[in-house]
Amino acid sequence: MTPARLPFFVYGTLRPGEANHDLFLRGRIRSEEPGRLTGALLYDGPGYPYVVEEPGGGPVFGELVTARPEEYDELLAALDELEEYTPGDPRNLYERVARDVTRTADGTAVRAWVYVAAPSVTARLRARGKLIESGDWLARR
Repeated sequence: MTPARLPFFVYGTLRPGEANHDLFLRGRIRSEEPGRLTGALLYDGPGYPYVVEEPGGGPVFGELVTARPEEYDELLAALDELEEYTPGDPRNLYERVARDVTRTADGTAVRAWVYVAAPSVTARLRARGKLIESGDWLARR
């Protein structure tokens, strides 16, 4: 089954000014705008963050990225590879899930793909992970 062509919510190394932004997004996107995800917590990882779903948690801050239509399939495949996500694979570090993300500019909800920590990673992070209390990867420094 072909996944829906949703925008992506990026909250770590794909944000503007971060290591993977230009490598993966330059020339492939139509727009990016600030957004926030609720019902989630942000944890520091080995050079990149993880979102862990947590009812009542958040917000996690990032950008809503809309791909250029002709680049969508290639971008989706590239991001799945970057995030080491394969549908149904129990070894995944992340799962790609559709969630409502709020546009910061006008408060409207947008359905978007979000890469969240896979269950085994979530368990480790909850036990001994480093929470980024601000919910903002860019403000962690």
